[in-house]
Amino acid sequence: MNRRFEGKIAIVTGAGAGIGRACMARLASEGAVVVGTDVKADKLDAAVAAAGTDAHGLICDVADPAAIDAMVAEVVARFGGVHVLVNNAGIGNPRRLRLHEQPLEDWDKVMGVNVRGVYLMQRAVIPHMLRQGGGSIVNMASTGSFRATALSSPYITSKGAVLMMTRAAAAEYARDNIRINAVCPGTTNTDILANSSAEMIEMLVARSPQGRLCEPEEVAALVAFLASDEAPHIHGGAYLIDGGRSAI
Repeated sequence: MNRRFEGKIAIVTGAGAGIGRACMARLASEGAVVVGTDVKADKLDAAVAAAGTDAHGLICDVADPAAIDAMVAEVVARFGGVHVLVNNAGIGNPRRLRLHEQPLEDWDKVMGVNVRGVYLMQRAVIPHMLRQGGGSIVNMASTGSFRATALSSPYITSKGAVLMMTRAAAAEYARDNIRINAVCPGTTNTDILANSSAEMIEMLVARSPQGRLCEPEEVAALVAFLASDEAPHIHGGAYLIDGGRSAI
């Protein structure tokens, strides 16, 4: 395994499961000191233990600005900086409803985590990256940033916002050596599918030209490349990883 992140400090949000857990493990395996955050202590502890000795866990709600500021301050105090941020924490639609039927509390909850959380994390980390002369941010968007799905307006809207936030921030910090990109996975084989019926899984697999779901480790590999020094001129991009679904 490459040691592309030797001597670097990374924060991965939503690290307790799925893509976030895979990103934490991948970055740690390549030499980074990784701080994973989540709101679920049991899952975070298990993910940190699996990632190895260079992984650490801090409980943090990305919808809470005070919690974020405290977490980032602790990371900088303990480890000396932040070189990589993987903004992975996110939630799906609580209920599949048409837009006018969506409860306001559901809409606000999704936006609070998926959009506000991405903004708050960048707001907290970027000043440290400016002081240290650069860094890399990878925001987790979605194929839903490009194509709509009925009965999921909060999630789809939030992921469209993440993509445009990524592009705006990339333009703002390009000359500061802070690279900001978005990864846009299709349906990925994570715990979120645990309660899905066999028929639903079959439908999701069938709509992929590759005939399978994406694996979290595949997304983590793309994230690691974009966050690494091997991608110095890749900036402001949105990188699909969906088995070809967006090609048809």
